[in-house]
Amino acid sequence: MALPEEVRRHFGHAFHLVQCGEEPLDAKALKGFGGRSVLEIVEDHDSDTFRAVYTVRFVEAVYVLHVFQKKSKKGAETPKHEIDLIKQRLRDAEEHYRQHFNKGGR
Repeated sequence: MALPEEVRRHFGHAFHLVQCGEEPLDAKALKGFGGRSVLEIVEDHDSDTFRAVYTVRFVEAVYVLHVFQKKSKKGAETPKHEIDLIKQRLRDAEEHYRQHFNKGGR
């Protein structure tokens, strides 16, 4: 996805903090995922809103699940098709983690 430079820098800095074991100040839990294991960062730029969703569910890895521009001008709720994609990518991340980091467990 082609993001504006300022948005890429913001997300890049946030993910650097996450990799260092810190939580960015603007990270918040994504509703519907039970707790703070799936988080999102929201960045506004030139009247557009961009979101980056990631998981810290795993000890040895951070997975960025989705980065997208929010198109809807109504409300702050994440559209269902985006949530479905995030859920699928979370399942894929769980499988990848089991295969590559934590054979058989979480």
